[in-house]
Amino acid sequence: MNLLVISNNPDRASFRQRIEIHLGMLRQNGINCDVARLPASSWARRRLFVQAGDFDAVLLHKKVLNFVDAFWLRKHTKRLIYDFDDAVMYSPKTPERDSSSRLRRFRRSVEAADLVIAGNIYLAEQARKYNHKVEVIPTGLDIAAYKLEGERKPDGKVRLVWIGSKATLRYLAQIEEVLEQIGSRFEHVVLRIVCDAFLELRSLPVEKRRWSREKEAFDLASSDIALAPLSDDRYSRGKCGFKVLQYGAAGLPVVASPVGVNAEYVVDGLTGFHASNVSEWVDRVGKLVGSRRLRQDMGHAAGKQMSRFDVDQIGSRLITILKNHLSDR
Repeated sequence: MNLLVISNNPDRASFRQRIEIHLGMLRQNGINCDVARLPASSWARRRLFVQAGDFDAVLLHKKVLNFVDAFWLRKHTKRLIYDFDDAVMYSPKTPERDSSSRLRRFRRSVEAADLVIAGNIYLAEQARKYNHKVEVIPTGLDIAAYKLEGERKPDGKVRLVWIGSKATLRYLAQIEEVLEQIGSRFEHVVLRIVCDAFLELRSLPVEKRRWSREKEAFDLASSDIALAPLSDDRYSRGKCGFKVLQYGAAGLPVVASPVGVNAEYVVDGLTGFHASNVSEWVDRVGKLVGSRRLRQDMGHAAGKQMSRFDVDQIGSRLITILKNHLSDR
């Protein structure tokens, strides 16, 4: 089977973790994938869509289509699979304000697809309004890559850690007051930010670790307490919790806003804590800072919980769904 994968940006984290990470396993199971970046030019896109007819199916990753692109892609594609892992029908800046253009493009992309793959149940519910053929496949990761080799050398510091992009740094900024209070209360606490942009705090020292694919696992595994704040809105509820999966794979207890899959992936009192306001955040983070044993127990439990998201299991499910769909047609 030959599959054409089209992405607006194959360099983004979403593509790496939902598509690229599975390409080798897909190939080993008889599904050969060609990856194409969606061109900026409308004529170049049309040429790509004509070429799509040479493949058994097209997997469109995340991009929502305008009318012209949807027409030409559907015209030339034998089978269209649409995969998405964000609430692309809402604006991240104004999530509670309906956007007719965003919704129209999302509906058009979902209706055009023979199969829709959503990253979580919330997103699947949005897609099922326009297409009954919807499967849920969570984002997977290589669990083994997050295991720290050898013992950490203690330096007396307790490291809070947050990982993300410049675009999502605003979520960390939402708990700035929490971080300042923790810094004032505990002299030995450090905040490690793994990102391409950083915050500056008055009371809490910040370790700035520029994100890299080679170092991200080490930067997490050599930390102590993970942070996963989110705002409670329609866009954030669609997030697929990849950073929480990373934290768990690295054996870290997580303090998280109980929004979307965060509420499921972080088991309150077992693998970490839920926190919904400043006082809860300060209390939960403070408990973990004050107890090494609690950090270890919750981190161990988090690691066990994440095994179901290992790339082998998620990849096997993706292969089964693709083969069943392609053979049915």
